[in-house]
Amino acid sequence: MKTARIVFACALLAGVAASAHYYWPRTLQISSPGIRQVIGTSNEGSLVYFPGRALVGELAEFDDGLFAYLMFDHYRGRAVLEGKDVLLTSTEQGGKPLYHLMVALPPDLIRGVTELADLKLQRLTSAMAYRWVTQPVLSDYQHQTTLFLEAYQGTASRELNSMHGRELQGYLQRFIRFKSMTDPRIQSAIETVPSPLTKEQASLLAADMIAVARFYDIPLPLLVGIGAMENNYMNVPGDLVNTAWKRRPQAGDVIVRRTRHGVLVWNSSVGVWQITRESLRYAHRLYRKDKRDYSALPERLRPSKKLDLDEDINPDVLTTYAGLLLRDLLDRFHGDVTKAAGAYNGTVKNPNLHYAEGVEMIADYARRVIERAAALNVTAVSDASLDTTALHARVPPLPETSTVQ
Repeated sequence: MKTARIVFACALLAGVAASAHYYWPRTLQISSPGIRQVIGTSNEGSLVYFPGRALVGELAEFDDGLFAYLMFDHYRGRAVLEGKDVLLTSTEQGGKPLYHLMVALPPDLIRGVTELADLKLQRLTSAMAYRWVTQPVLSDYQHQTTLFLEAYQGTASRELNSMHGRELQGYLQRFIRFKSMTDPRIQSAIETVPSPLTKEQASLLAADMIAVARFYDIPLPLLVGIGAMENNYMNVPGDLVNTAWKRRPQAGDVIVRRTRHGVLVWNSSVGVWQITRESLRYAHRLYRKDKRDYSALPERLRPSKKLDLDEDINPDVLTTYAGLLLRDLLDRFHGDVTKAAGAYNGTVKNPNLHYAEGVEMIADYARRVIERAAALNVTAVSDASLDTTALHARVPPLPETSTVQ
């Protein structure tokens, strides 16, 4: 009878861990009412563990250093992983670095696999992959993680303004794609939100943002922060119930209400930059009066002479309109970036300073990690225990991929 119970318990656990037979402890402890079979000892009760080993769950893999660090930084900030030992390590595969995002699990197999299953339910991993490692191996993982943190949190020796366009585009593409992948709506699997940006889409948007920022002489980090705050760079409809009062209607207006003093019109926002219909009209008037040479911009970014709100506006052109609006706001506020950012989401008379704080936080973070990644790409990290090339955030054409779905 005693032997039958042990065989039954092991059969249940076999479905949880296909490789458990290789690492299975010589003694186990399974407690149930009226039964106390010794299969291991622990102050916490029934455990299925491997003496002298630690249990590690694999969350994702990447082939790009900067993208891996961004995802690692995002994961360790998630509430469900608070207090957990989130790990970022690298190995070499085919002569190229491969980055592993992992988490240390409780040393009890049942508890550890249960926690990993919870992370899968929250879309933080796409597979139930885990393994037992020795304590020295776990210490090495922790050491590598510390090196990554020190490398990316160190002082940057290169500035965005010193990077040539192609190099900057490669780093910005990674940040844009990272933000779209970690959008809370996508993490929650809301059906109305599209898939994250592809590498090609993120690369094109990065190139457009750089071109527009330089054309209008506006800080690129400001554009980066606003794009993240508005829609995490995704081209999806915005506030469909937003309205605005005006004295008289214009062609293309959808009138919601009329009074003796004016009309209430539909004022929805569109695209990556969430520009409202009325703001588009204002931006187009600015464009028609602008004396800049727009032939300096790529053709896809040049607005047409006529604005037709009844037709789908080229999303590339919306980046130009966003830049023009920001240039106008910076001029109004005499270069005050905080007020300009706040007015983009609020009004000139009442800038949304809380929104501006969010823009500044994202802009500062993006600037710091990109500048640091650029420095790591040309400067060796002085630690012989880890191959320094594994920390380098290489510029295109090296892609970034993830096993996270």
